[in-house]
Formats: sequence, structure tokens, C-alpha cells
Amino acid sequence: MTDFDEIDLKDRERHGGPFDRGGADSYYGRPINPHWWPNGTGHGTAIPLKEGDVGYDEYMAGYRENSDAKNFKDWG
Repeated sequence: MTDFDEIDLKDRERHGGPFDRGGADSYYGRPINPHWWPNGTGHGTAIPLKEGDVGYDEYMAGYRENSDAKNFKDWG
């Protein structure tokens, strides 16, 4: 079981963390859906984030940063 108190949700390099997921959602053209994966993307269960939750602002920052950079997947 993951001890959420031990996870630094401001670690922007963390695969599956809020910043990573926000950037990925933007990159793939997905709508804003604040969440994170405690065990890494696709492992275990995604944790939804609401405004005011720890990690919410990091998700939004990742989404905005990627959107502002106009760095989107080329579908071809």
C-alpha cells in the first residue's frame, strides 16, 4: 500500500505525478481531468484531484505549461 504522506506531489519529474499527468493530458489533446497515479502511470488506481487538493495546482501547471508551449502529439 502506498503511503501518500511519503510522496512528494511537487516532484515534477515523477512519472505518474500530477505535473506529469497534466502535461500528458495536454500533449495528447485530452480534456482537463486532474488526477495522478501513486504507483506510476497505469499501475494501480488513478487518484482524482479536486480544486484545493494537494497536487491539483501541479496538474494544472503541467497542463498549462505544455499547452503554452504548443507541444502536442502529431497524429499524422
